[in-house]
Amino acid sequence: QVPLVESGGGLVQPGGSLRLSCAASEGISDLTAMAWYRQTPGAERELVAQQTTSGTINYADFVKGRFTIYRDNVKNTVSLEMNNLDPEDTALYVCNAMRMTTGFNHQRRRFDYWGQGTQVTVSS
Repeated sequence: QVPLVESGGGLVQPGGSLRLSCAASEGISDLTAMAWYRQTPGAERELVAQQTTSGTINYADFVKGRFTIYRDNVKNTVSLEMNNLDPEDTALYVCNAMRMTTGFNHQRRRFDYWGQGTQVTVSS
């Protein structure tokens, strides 16, 4: 079994669009947020977009209005609609599911699930 299953990556021309999808497996519950990260070889993984259970959405600056994240809290799925793609967007896109807890002593702890990633390549 895998915690998160991703799909939708592939080769697309500059200016084109892709939709990435991610679904959490059975047994994963009480999530605080789901998100998409991306990474290139040798580089640190960076946040692309995140949506919390309460509905708060955070986007990276490089998104610049081109991407839209949508999370279904009931189905535990998250999608990323990507438009006007640029070659600089080429990366491995990785799905994330996060659970955050806060104790009576105000100590905050989090646990992350990670998918295997889906490759997005933007090229002519």
